[in-house]
Amino acid sequence: MRRRTAGRPPWLLVPPALLAVLFLALPTVALLVRAPWSQLGHIYSHADTADGIDVAAAIRLSVVASLVATAVAVVLGVPLAWLLARLSFPGRGLVRALVTMPLVMPPVVGGLALLLAFGRRGVVGRWLFDWTGTSLSFTPTAVVIAQTFVAMPFLVVTLEGAFRSSNRGLEEAAATLGAGRTRVFTHVTFPLVLPSLLAGMVLCWARALGEFGATMLFAGNVMGRTQTAPTGVLTAFQSSPGEAVALSLPMMLIAVVVLLLLRDKWLQGAPVS
Repeated sequence: MRRRTAGRPPWLLVPPALLAVLFLALPTVALLVRAPWSQLGHIYSHADTADGIDVAAAIRLSVVASLVATAVAVVLGVPLAWLLARLSFPGRGLVRALVTMPLVMPPVVGGLALLLAFGRRGVVGRWLFDWTGTSLSFTPTAVVIAQTFVAMPFLVVTLEGAFRSSNRGLEEAAATLGAGRTRVFTHVTFPLVLPSLLAGMVLCWARALGEFGATMLFAGNVMGRTQTAPTGVLTAFQSSPGEAVALSLPMMLIAVVVLLLLRDKWLQGAPVS
């Protein structure tokens, strides 16, 4: 009887696979090995104005701004995802392309686009400044705007797939029983896509928390005002690599949490939507 080998990988695949694991894992291991573990408490609780970085303030702004950006993404992104999934209208493909553009656009280019749109002399920003005297660029609000711009497409794409594949038979049954469109959405459709919404929110928040390029260009990197953890890493690395590593650790922890939360959808092969 011939030995069954269907479950065994060809030996030619093993060495490059192991090399890939080593290549991808080594930088993370190096970051953990070189982290100033004994000094983390001091680094996280003290501002180092000489190095141009306030670690605690940078982490706090990153967390608060990313949560606000995620909330804004939910308020705006859920209706947008439903429209893209359920309605046919002229130019829907173009709208979808524009909505997903931040996914593939270099973050620095995204920051430049935000500056040209909402900056003090931007297409919209100049009118806002003339009418209200308010400039959005290089403010904490700009941090939220930049994070929302780059992160909301993750939520929209995830939810659009969920809306598209959800069981419409249940919606039709509810409508047949007399439920209005709003009630059908809130009591039938929304519960069906809730797991995908939660997954999209996690992705959106993680992307917002790690945003760097668009934030740097549109909001700046002013200590205690617009400096986030990712932009603070660059500042700290120039004078204090230990603080740069300390700022990187919370974001690494967030990445691990995101992977754990989404393991059933990604690591086990289930589609996100």
